[in-house]
Amino acid sequence: MARLTRGGLWPAGRGARGGLSVRLAVGLALGSAISLGALGLGACGEDSPTIVVGSKNFSEQDILGELVAQWIERTTDIRVKRKLHLGGTFVCHRAITNGELDLYVEYTGTAWVAILEQPVESDPRQVYESTRAAYDERFGLTLAPPLGFENTFAILVRRSTADSLDITSLSEAAPYISNWVPGFGYEFTEREDGWDGLADTYGFKTTTVPKEMDLGLTYRALAEGKVDIIAGNSTDGMIAALDLVMLEDDRHYFPPYEAVPVVRTESLERHPGLAPALERLAGRINTEEMRALNQAVDVERRDFVQVVREWVERACEEPASGCVR
Repeated sequence: MARLTRGGLWPAGRGARGGLSVRLAVGLALGSAISLGALGLGACGEDSPTIVVGSKNFSEQDILGELVAQWIERTTDIRVKRKLHLGGTFVCHRAITNGELDLYVEYTGTAWVAILEQPVESDPRQVYESTRAAYDERFGLTLAPPLGFENTFAILVRRSTADSLDITSLSEAAPYISNWVPGFGYEFTEREDGWDGLADTYGFKTTTVPKEMDLGLTYRALAEGKVDIIAGNSTDGMIAALDLVMLEDDRHYFPPYEAVPVVRTESLERHPGLAPALERLAGRINTEEMRALNQAVDVERRDFVQVVREWVERACEEPASGCVR
């Protein structure tokens, strides 16, 4: 079972390895100390404990990895090393289970469907709690409380397409799919919650094999007419910048994708300040804020480290932030 605290969901009892809430508290403390040292914003000496924060290989993940790292640095005595832009879901999962990472940010639906290979479940609370229990049991990993936003797959078309066909949902788009060229990031064509399942759910009939490309390239490929439908991320700033339209998932195919830090449980045990730091971060980033961060990096072409630093500085102004001044 889990209990709901001010900061988010935390285990109420012992996990399969026992003392889960204590371990999480320790690990959370570890993460904050490292990040502070890296920025030179905290009193971290060479002998301070160190953790490694990683990320997947797209802009939002770089932002989130850096944000968690800086937050840990500002709120603990832990030093943080970064291994950002590592690769896809399975690359990061292998890295954290192998001990190469102490923490990275995952999405609950991705963990549930892609890593745990479970059927799609639409209840966010159920997905979070079930994933948390399975990660503890199978991998010795702990899910920290959600950061506050969900980043679901966004099935996108050009506005001109949506307007000319008068479509707003995936069901309404189904009759036209056979004439379109799909373009997707590499993972979407392989995942259980990806293209094949989506096509089956909505009865899509395609005559063209989807073009595979880096996720970041799919937006401009769509805007420039090189493809006609893509699977982006709902929090991406490029959607508004390129005037793309997100089609409603009216049959609720996709599971919830809440952003949550995944932490090695043994790292939490070694670093008691890490869990409190992550709990103070819980719920602080809503969808609008994540879109704004993504837009600053992807559209305005600003340095993501500086963009994150400004966000952390604003967050640290709040009395309960726990930041070191």
